[in-house]
Amino acid sequence: MTVNPIHVKRLRPGAKLPTYGSAGAAGADLYACIEQSVTIQPGETVFIPTGIALEVPEGCAGLVYARSGMACKRGLAPANKVGVVDSDYRGEINVVLHNHGSVPQTVESGERVAQMLITPVLQPAYEFAEALTDTARNAGGFGSTGK
Repeated sequence: MTVNPIHVKRLRPGAKLPTYGSAGAAGADLYACIEQSVTIQPGETVFIPTGIALEVPEGCAGLVYARSGMACKRGLAPANKVGVVDSDYRGEINVVLHNHGSVPQTVESGERVAQMLITPVLQPAYEFAEALTDTARNAGGFGSTGK
C-alpha cells in the first residue's frame, strides 16, 4: 500500500524520526529525547518527551501503544494504555510511561519507549434514539459471551 510520508518537526536536538523495527512492523518506534536519564520508581508515572511533533493525516489518528519487550521485561507501559494523537494536534509527542513493576527503571535518551500506529478513524454523528436494534447479546455485560 502506498501512503504519503508524514511530516515530522524536530523540536529538540537529538530527536529521532519514528522507525519501523522490521518490514512487517505495524507500529513505528518512538524514541525518548531527554537531556539526562530518567528513573521511574515503582508505581510512578513520568512524561517522556520524544522531541518531535508531526502531522497525522486528516481522517486518521496516531495511536501510541506499549512496546511489548519494554512492558513485559521492564514493567514500563503508557499510563493511559493507548495514547491518541489527533490529526489536528501539532504539539510535542510525549509518552506517559508508568512503572508497573516492583523495581525502579531508568530510561535513557534515544531509547525506544513506545510505538505509534497511524490508523483511519470514523467520526460519525451521535444522536439519541428511543430504541436500539436487538442482537443475540443485547445488554449482556462482562463475561456474557461464549456461554
